[in-house]
Amino acid sequence: MVAVTSQIDANSEAFAANRASMMTFIERLRSLEARASEASAKRRATFEKRGQLLPADRLHRLLDPGMPFLRLHTLANFAVDNPDREASIPGASVLVGIGFVGGVRCMIWVDDSGIAAGSATAKTGEVHLSLQAICKRQKLPLIHCVESAGANLLQYQTELWSVFGGVFRNLAQMSAMGLPTMVVLHGGSTAGGAYMPGMSDYVIGVKENGMAALGGAALVKAATGEVANDRELGGTEMHASVSGVVEYLVEDDAHGLLKAREVFERLDWNRRTMPVPRRAYQPPQYPAEQLAGAVPTDPKVPYDCREVLARVVDGSEIEEFKPRYGASTFCAHVSITGIACAVIGNNGPIDPNGATKVAQFVQLCDQSDLPIIFLQNTTGYMVGTEYEQAGMIKHGSKMVQAVSTARVPKITLYIGASFGAGNYGMCGWAYEPDFLFAWPSARTGVMAGQSAAKTMSEVARAGAARKGIEIPEEQLAEQEAAIIAHFDAQEDAFYTSGRVLDHGVIDPRDTRKVLAFCLETVLEGRGRTLTPNSFGVARM
Repeated sequence: MVAVTSQIDANSEAFAANRASMMTFIERLRSLEARASEASAKRRATFEKRGQLLPADRLHRLLDPGMPFLRLHTLANFAVDNPDREASIPGASVLVGIGFVGGVRCMIWVDDSGIAAGSATAKTGEVHLSLQAICKRQKLPLIHCVESAGANLLQYQTELWSVFGGVFRNLAQMSAMGLPTMVVLHGGSTAGGAYMPGMSDYVIGVKENGMAALGGAALVKAATGEVANDRELGGTEMHASVSGVVEYLVEDDAHGLLKAREVFERLDWNRRTMPVPRRAYQPPQYPAEQLAGAVPTDPKVPYDCREVLARVVDGSEIEEFKPRYGASTFCAHVSITGIACAVIGNNGPIDPNGATKVAQFVQLCDQSDLPIIFLQNTTGYMVGTEYEQAGMIKHGSKMVQAVSTARVPKITLYIGASFGAGNYGMCGWAYEPDFLFAWPSARTGVMAGQSAAKTMSEVARAGAARKGIEIPEEQLAEQEAAIIAHFDAQEDAFYTSGRVLDHGVIDPRDTRKVLAFCLETVLEGRGRTLTPNSFGVARM
């Protein structure tokens, strides 16, 4: 292993400018995340009047104190239901992430009923599917704190209803896989939402507030004419004594969360997994704080991804693979908190040699069963006569094929530009990496807005020439400005994360901690033995 010697002067004007720009992005991230928590907290008096805890407090009470918690999808639905970026509330009305309950690493899903009573947004279902996919891949149990008004009938969309069918299917499949699923029923859960407790393995119901019914009183009266009482229809007391939907009846929210912890401790879940193998290690030689200034936020300004690794990997040490071949594409063996893994990064566009190097390296990692971390910063594969004749298509295809079929864990970070097929070859969202996070300054899309604008201008000029006419340059300039604005509005990390095209946006300074947590999660899951059955646990 060779330790990276950083070429960055942390006292330089360039570093200070980079840091100031990155801190603006980070502050924007924290400001957006705060919108949801502040909006939910405004309902505190209402919750306290009902004897309830706020959703955020439920989350904190459930988790083991002092243990790490990895938040997911904090920006989901940003600028989707409400396109006004200055007013949109992100989070998709849920608080989700991976944490520890009774010493068990599990997925936590809390309905944020402080925001619009927890009703589903356009992207809520996609968040649910995403977290369930993680549970399946990483063999994680699921705890769901339920209180949601379900679908907003005044904003009904057929797509939302259809997506939620997959949520219930996944609950059945998780149970059949041998993954315990649990619901703490804090409040109402009607219509399709009633299948959340109905299809979970364990249900804890809170007295007086918890309620689950296929049809609430209003729907029952509209459908049948019966005047019914919500508590008789679906109150937790009834479900605990009559229907059998509730296994554990508790006094209040705090008691319900305590009961959830007690039940999970009784499962002795950790007895069937192996400890994550680690070697002795040293921390990076350069502080993580420098990641706020080591990388320019302008995707047009190049940088060396080794500078990122110097502040992330153990001892700042790397074992680089074929450093002189396809030099703009980086491959190396490293370790993070003593966990051996591999890194593939970009120092520019991917040329034929870089693509073949990655294809070979990925296959070698697959042979050695090494997790791969992808650090994306590329404008894509090289174009032009020279590269086409050199076989860019077939070599790029080899790279995509290797990444698509590798069986090892894959973790992706968008840390700069991620455009075109380069996103694909570097294990973008469509390639189902185990985890994918973005830095707030990252940019993703089919191509940069300026490139798209210039391309369309050339197309317009060629079309006009064939017709024997000439397009005024002023008209082309207006077209280019419109195209650039259209592309730029969709390529920033806040927009793409709002559309659930990653697992979240992170502070660059947290990169090492996030990667270490993800590596632990994927390796723990791979070392776990499950006891699957044919149909999942049937409720009786």
